[in-house]
Amino acid sequence: MDIAALRAAHPDHWMKAAAIRALTLDAVAAANSGHSGMPMGMADVATVLFEKHMKFDAANPDWPDRDRFILSAGHGSMLLYSLLHLTGHADMTIDEIRNFRQWGAKTAGHPEYGHASGIETTTGPLGQGISNAVGFAMAEESLRARFGARLMDHYTYVIAGDGCLMEGVSQEAIGLAGRHQLSRLIVLWDNNNITIDGTVDLADCTDQVARFRASGWEVIEIDGHDPVAIDAALTAAKKSAQPTMIACKTHIALGHAAQDTSKGHGALTDAGQLAAAKAAYGWNYGPFEIPAEVKSAWEAIGRRGAAAHAEWQARLEASPKKAEIARIFARDVPARLSARIKALKKQISEEAPKVATRKSSEMVLEVVNPILPETIGGSADLSGSNNTRSGDMSVFDVDNRKGRYIHWGIREHGMAAAMNGMALHGGIRPYGGTFMCFTDYARPAMRLAALMKIPTVFVMTHDSIGLGEDGPTHQPVEHLAISRATPNTWVFRPCDTVETAEAWELALTSKETPSVLSLTRQNVPTLRRAHKAKNLTAQGAYVLAEAEGKRRAILLATGSEVAIAMAARDLLQAEGIGTRVVSMPCWELFEAQDETYRRRVLPAGPVRVAIEAGARFGWDRWLHGERGHRDKGDFVGMQGFGASAPAEVLYEKFGITAGAVAERVKALL
Repeated sequence: MDIAALRAAHPDHWMKAAAIRALTLDAVAAANSGHSGMPMGMADVATVLFEKHMKFDAANPDWPDRDRFILSAGHGSMLLYSLLHLTGHADMTIDEIRNFRQWGAKTAGHPEYGHASGIETTTGPLGQGISNAVGFAMAEESLRARFGARLMDHYTYVIAGDGCLMEGVSQEAIGLAGRHQLSRLIVLWDNNNITIDGTVDLADCTDQVARFRASGWEVIEIDGHDPVAIDAALTAAKKSAQPTMIACKTHIALGHAAQDTSKGHGALTDAGQLAAAKAAYGWNYGPFEIPAEVKSAWEAIGRRGAAAHAEWQARLEASPKKAEIARIFARDVPARLSARIKALKKQISEEAPKVATRKSSEMVLEVVNPILPETIGGSADLSGSNNTRSGDMSVFDVDNRKGRYIHWGIREHGMAAAMNGMALHGGIRPYGGTFMCFTDYARPAMRLAALMKIPTVFVMTHDSIGLGEDGPTHQPVEHLAISRATPNTWVFRPCDTVETAEAWELALTSKETPSVLSLTRQNVPTLRRAHKAKNLTAQGAYVLAEAEGKRRAILLATGSEVAIAMAARDLLQAEGIGTRVVSMPCWELFEAQDETYRRRVLPAGPVRVAIEAGARFGWDRWLHGERGHRDKGDFVGMQGFGASAPAEVLYEKFGITAGAVAERVKALL
């Protein structure tokens, strides 16, 4: 690689790009940890993108109509941090760069959403960023259709590496983008042919150019170190009617002794080699030192979008849509949502339908979607089973960007990641459905929703052996426990339509917590017959039925098993055993209640039996803790996997019956 020729051909560009390379080398060396090679290899691409194409205003980084930049190859985080510092983002100071990867710094090892402005999503788990980007691009299309191009008109740019493209979720994402002709999505592939173990051909022989073209993308191949070619490719990409992948042939760790090797992927900390690389760049400055003229040039790039931002702000001020745009980007809901939910609850308590909670969910959506135009729903090819489409929703498609229902296809992971992208973009409240068992496929994106504190809603139906004949491959057992083990996640398992309505109200008003709705295939009775305006599910658990006479037992249950608990209570009360039933639709919210309330619901003394058609894992907290006792608690549920048979047979064979619960209580007494 003739670096001298590159420097000579484009000296101004070279010095701006060299600033990224130098900051990367210095920060990784100071931390003695990190990934140097990708930022060094993609510095030319990033410089041209930010200087000539990105629409952004560093002084107003949350401008809704800004272009979005997503670093899918999140291990190369110093590329992003360098760009943010150089362009003048106020919260990305040189001290943050110095403290790369240290406690309390905004400059985490991988970019984390919320740590600093300009970090659009949390990346690092490869494939997530490019998949989020599909959601960003869908959100832009939807909002442009709703509000017009004068208020919403921007691009989503992604830098992705070989690892991103090897992860399976990337195919789900690019297939969706191609199908939906997301022309505002532009992916810059860092085609450096290096992974941690060695060259790409150790593990892969995919023709990525052919793959993207086969998936409905425009593809442009360029030298990733030629600023003229980079500029021309980006210009062409913005004119395409398809999403575009620009294959940027680059050299990892450009100019370093580790260039074009797997060693170049990681932390390059040798002082002599670092100095030699800087000398090759013509960078004769100390650690973390940026010459004034280079910093000034970068800060001018950061200000370049200020005029466009001011013009946009003027259009917004003159628009009757100003208040609505402010509302949806603040994740506020209309005041009438609460009234609609209360009215539905009252109607259900009076009519007492016996329906599956997946149907209950549909009933709620029919009420709330018409007054929440920011919701976008969908399903991973299970619309008729998940009941996620309300009657007012048309299908989002190439010829109907106003559509609010997405057919995701059999792409649970891609769906979840794209929904996260929609939530991150702002202005959209996404929800999507599949079977509860297939949270396994969506799991990495569900975890990141929790980590990023975004309120994505995961509608998971067919939540137990109650789905019946499809058998153990489709019957969740451990999945509730896995979701409940995830920090900052609300897992709702409602027992009837009233609790389902309350769960949806909480999910749709959440601003920082994702929700998992665990819903039944089988019908369940309405148990909340006495209408209460208060959202009892917001307390996490509450007394559904009090003991008659001396309280000797407490039955705890969720979802479809609450009806079993109520039937067991009848059996026990008939024998003079005073029994309280506690419905626990959301453990996380119950745990957040104060000690006084939790003591009222779960007082010391009575024996406790929990009923749930899933794994016991986690239940001992409520059986033995919270004033309980190890020899006064038991569990009725699943001990292993399910089987293929009608639901009622399975409940009988696995011993999840009112009679079995009553016998457990009597044994404890």
